[in-house]
Amino acid sequence: MTRIFNFSAGPSTLPEAVLQQARDEMLDWRGSGMSVMEMSHRGKQFMSIAAELEADLRALMSIPENYRVLFLQGGASAQFSFIPQNLLGDKTKACYVKTGAWSEKAIKDAQSYCDAIVSASSEDSNFTTIPNVADWKIDLEAAYLHCTSNETIHGVEFNTTPDAKGLPLVCDMSSNILSRPIDVNEFGLIYAGSQKNMGAAGVTVVIVRDDLLGKCSKLVPPVFNYAEQTKNQSMLNTPTTYSWYLMGLVLKWLQAQGGVAAMEQRNIAKSAKLYQAIDASTLYRNPVEIVSRSRMNVPFILANEALDKEFLTAAEAAGLNELKGHRSVGGMRASIYNAMPESGVDTLVSFMQEFERTH
Repeated sequence: MTRIFNFSAGPSTLPEAVLQQARDEMLDWRGSGMSVMEMSHRGKQFMSIAAELEADLRALMSIPENYRVLFLQGGASAQFSFIPQNLLGDKTKACYVKTGAWSEKAIKDAQSYCDAIVSASSEDSNFTTIPNVADWKIDLEAAYLHCTSNETIHGVEFNTTPDAKGLPLVCDMSSNILSRPIDVNEFGLIYAGSQKNMGAAGVTVVIVRDDLLGKCSKLVPPVFNYAEQTKNQSMLNTPTTYSWYLMGLVLKWLQAQGGVAAMEQRNIAKSAKLYQAIDASTLYRNPVEIVSRSRMNVPFILANEALDKEFLTAAEAAGLNELKGHRSVGGMRASIYNAMPESGVDTLVSFMQEFERTH
């Protein structure tokens, strides 16, 4: 069997050790005589998986006791609507920072429930930078300030936690959660889809501070109500049990790698190698302002667009897959999440240099 280097933006590559353990436990989880996929979500075996999952995430992120951890369905995109429904209370306004396609979608969905104020935007630079914080216009009467910490399509990332001026800071961390240490206390709510740094698709993690619960209208269905899901341990309906299990394996793998701080150092090294190769080239170019460059998603453009198809075909032949950029921006994109080994980046850099030499 030959494994490729999968640079997909999500669902993305998983640690090989996790896949091997899932394979070994597929038919018989810890002597239970059944697969996790067959277990009752109310049974003692799966309840132990769920308890370990939350405990490990709390440990990896140092989540304080006054925060609830939810494992929900619907993807992070569903939270674009659920967040205003849960957090507005008696307020009618929320502030948003627009830094790319995903924050733009969050704003659009929130407009159905409130006055979604764009406090800052980098749209005029084609989303190649993070807006200067000094220029943000935050309405202190708003219910919260929302940002997207890493934009997968445009390849921009916050390198510090924004100042929300006293408002609860809400952050979509779908594509860089667990890639660097953060102080959860600085946020009112964090949410993230699982399919990039935490496991397979199917789970959305919501980490929410206690004081923000209980503001949801009774018209909102209980499964979309954070307070109700908290009371029911994220099990108001049957959860995506196997995805919970896979996430648990990824978190154990992260612990074995040295935790989030160790992972950050690897991510710094991987992204630095790739950006250095791009910046030293005359064929490749990254359009993002250097201080706003993402460690997770590295877009790059070939000087001659006519070479794009040949580049992708040759890359796949070399075992370097899913490098095509998002259709909205074109070019190439290498997603180098936690599970992408440094050897994958080394192989990509060598391929790019050889492609440039011959073209």
